Amino acid sequence: MTAPDGTVVIVFAKSPRSGAAKTRLVPLLGEEGAAALHAKLVKRTLETMRAASLGRVELHCAPGTDDPFFRFCAGHFGVTLQPQVAGDLGARMFSAFESALATHAFVLLLGSDCPALTAHHLRQAERTLRDGADAVLVPCEDGGYALIGLRRAEPRLFDGIAWSSENVMAETRARLTALGWRWRELETLWDVDRPEDYVRLMDSGLLESSSVATGIR
Repeated sequence: MTAPDGTVVIVFAKSPRSGAAKTRLVPLLGEEGAAALHAKLVKRTLETMRAASLGRVELHCAPGTDDPFFRFCAGHFGVTLQPQVAGDLGARMFSAFESALATHAFVLLLGSDCPALTAHHLRQAERTLRDGADAVLVPCEDGGYALIGLRRAEPRLFDGIAWSSENVMAETRARLTALGWRWRELETLWDVDRPEDYVRLMDSGLLESSSVATGIR
């Protein structure tokens, strides 16, 4: 049996349906505006993955892969589409890691809410795993994380976490310590969830500096 080799990058994304994406920004942007912003953030994330050139990129789609936006992403960015499994975010993340690590030595998993994440961060995360770390994370200012990379799947990193809370990163640190793993945290970044984050995004010029206007939405 051939040993797993190489790196796969997994991006989690919801379908950019009106009323179902970026709901905390609906009071500011409206349902259509929030969904359109989500689509732009997904495209920027995939653009960053392509620039990093780490290997295979999978877009894990919720609730499924049938949305025309996801099909556009597959064609335009050359990513492979996978449906997310049932369950909470932790269950879906663990399933994605378990499957990918059966065929790849290193897996990086991220969402699409952190436009400050660059190709340099991706390469740095992969290099950390190649240098022997069991895990690597990019913390977020709100107490979560924008990226987690692993070289082995472990359900205890994901079970019973209060996702979308300010304690996600702290709880993950505690679990990594309990496991006795070697891990590294990279630069702390910021993501886009709340109205004040949207203002920061507009001031940053990050969306304008990319080609996210291309294609659907």
